[in-house]
Amino acid sequence: MLAGACVLAIECQESRIDFRLRTRYVDKKATTLDEALAMIAEATQNKQAISVGLLGNAAEILPELVKRAQAGGMRPDIVTDQTSAHDLVNGYLPAGWTVDQWEAARTQDPKSVEAAARPSIVKHVQAMLDFQKMGVPTVDYGNNIRQVAFDEGVKNAFDFPGFVPAYIRPLFCRGKGPFRWVALSGDPEDIYKTDAKMKELFPEDKHLHRWLDMAHDRIAFQGLPARICWVGLDERHRAGLAFNEMVRSGELKAPVVIGRDHLDCGSVASPNRETEAMRDGSDAVSDWPLLNALLNTAGGATWVSLHHGGGVGMGFSQHSGVVIVCDGTDAAARRIERVLWNDPATGVMRHADAGYDIAIECAHEKGLNLPMVKGA
Repeated sequence: MLAGACVLAIECQESRIDFRLRTRYVDKKATTLDEALAMIAEATQNKQAISVGLLGNAAEILPELVKRAQAGGMRPDIVTDQTSAHDLVNGYLPAGWTVDQWEAARTQDPKSVEAAARPSIVKHVQAMLDFQKMGVPTVDYGNNIRQVAFDEGVKNAFDFPGFVPAYIRPLFCRGKGPFRWVALSGDPEDIYKTDAKMKELFPEDKHLHRWLDMAHDRIAFQGLPARICWVGLDERHRAGLAFNEMVRSGELKAPVVIGRDHLDCGSVASPNRETEAMRDGSDAVSDWPLLNALLNTAGGATWVSLHHGGGVGMGFSQHSGVVIVCDGTDAAARRIERVLWNDPATGVMRHADAGYDIAIECAHEKGLNLPMVKGA
């Protein structure tokens, strides 16, 4: 909806839709597909962007949407899936099951849940493949649903791409990805001040400005106030240094903690998500998360973590995480400059090493010395 499109989001638990209504993450709730499609048709006619939370099971509703589209009904402009299909017991409601039945079986007979989820995912992915055959852009969102379908005999499950090779990789090539910070004061005003600082630092980034303006109005804080946006190499360390100075001067009431997502450009080996379909075939090479962790440790990060499973499930990926604290000291400034340069630089190095021209050009522009890459 924030991008100017209408969104149909299918959710099997009504309490979750109600929560998102209260926090303004979704605009309307529907209990039937006809009701949801009528809401979207009306909004589209009025040139309005709305999000509709539809109570139901995606494994049942997607095949029905395919049938309707094939019969001349509404065709989506893009299709994806964000069920937690990487966890077949706790993350995926099998078709034909009630939520109460599912919740009871998860503890009493988890194997029955998994056994029912697998054929359900086959039908679910087949519906996504059908949309793709109709010319509807269809992408996997990194939840391993294609892998489950493939293991169950859907040999063309990977015919539709993951969202990273489809859309995101050019940003990764420039070290750009989710950049997150938290106000330890607990005061939302500290986040609003850092929002303003980001806009001041990067006046030409209209996408960033638009996002920050919308986030201020639409994104509810949970727990400590936090913000996330996408910035890359030669930008993150400038933001971190500016935040540190704001803490030093007293403009912010308390230190700020900077981290990022496990969706990242250079700290991940995830063949079904971030590193899917790498140009040089290095999808599963896990040296890069380890190198990233070592670089951030040497740079003076507040903490570094090594973990796996992000999005795609345990055993299917390796990641390294990083956090740096802006406490207003000179020592923190030195650490911030190193860590918030090295961390996104790993993403540029990783993609330059894989042969991506955008990354090689970025390395040259930013002065990264990469002896293993010709032209960088």
